[in-house]
Amino acid sequence: MNRIRNNFHCEFSPDGRYLVGVSGGRDSIALLHWLIESGYKNLIVCHLNHRLRGRASDADARFVEKVADQYDIDVAMKAIDVRGFAKKQKLSIETAARKARYKFFVNVAKRRNCHAIFLGHHADDVVETFLINLFRGSGTTGLAAIREVSERGIDHVQLTLVRPLIGVWRNEIDRYVRSHRLKFREDVSNRDLVPLRNRLRHRVVPYLEKALGRNIRQSIWRAAMILAEEEAWIENQLSNSTGIELSVAELRALPTALQRRRIVKWLRSQEVVNVGFDVVENVRSLLDHDSRVAKINLPHDRHVRRRAKKIFVTD
Repeated sequence: MNRIRNNFHCEFSPDGRYLVGVSGGRDSIALLHWLIESGYKNLIVCHLNHRLRGRASDADARFVEKVADQYDIDVAMKAIDVRGFAKKQKLSIETAARKARYKFFVNVAKRRNCHAIFLGHHADDVVETFLINLFRGSGTTGLAAIREVSERGIDHVQLTLVRPLIGVWRNEIDRYVRSHRLKFREDVSNRDLVPLRNRLRHRVVPYLEKALGRNIRQSIWRAAMILAEEEAWIENQLSNSTGIELSVAELRALPTALQRRRIVKWLRSQEVVNVGFDVVENVRSLLDHDSRVAKINLPHDRHVRRRAKKIFVTD
């Protein structure tokens, strides 16, 4: 795990109190072990049982609870029917699981008064997410989706997401797990080629590397990191875009690129899901002086309206 940056401990002191997301899989178990070995003792292990794999999901929860007990650290656990939640909200299983997971993290953060969480995303996750968003037609915001440190606002709570392994590759994590003889839970669904991420991991990326005769992972990771730094700077310039309403006049005064970025950030702050190019452009259409349209539709029966020179979200 030598690729974790040297000054990480300075920014996130081992004396601090942090949440850590632990699924029981290889990556999160390696992260938890590294944190403990690095002197992080005041941790709260967070585990959400998605109930997607029946008894295996319950076994994952018991395993995580046992690991936390072995390390003598606190644990917060919850179970949720993600499949039912996805059906009710008309979301994909992956999107529903992610939404439920972050909702759980925020609830724990509020109860324990701890607003930073360590997550086990690594360099291969960055590459796969970059490609998924590229194929979906995302702009630079989507291509820079995974950052080492980012903020997520949910239910008026700001949660700091910290990913220490962002520069560590999967094969390095494998070596770390073997060298320390760490036990973990293997998720057999990771070998299922139906989900796009798994097809990218097992088929597309290896094919591209063979066809091009080079390791493309490092190049994609580097591009994603550059974009992440640029996006972080731009977001700081748009720090006032997370209110309940947007001013039509202020948006009109911005260049098109900044209009889009402010709208994206604002929609996400309103917990609007699936914010794609079409949604952003529809919101931008409300800025047109000649447009008679004062309402556009959002996913899941929500709307953006323009009234009294303001733009706001309604259900």
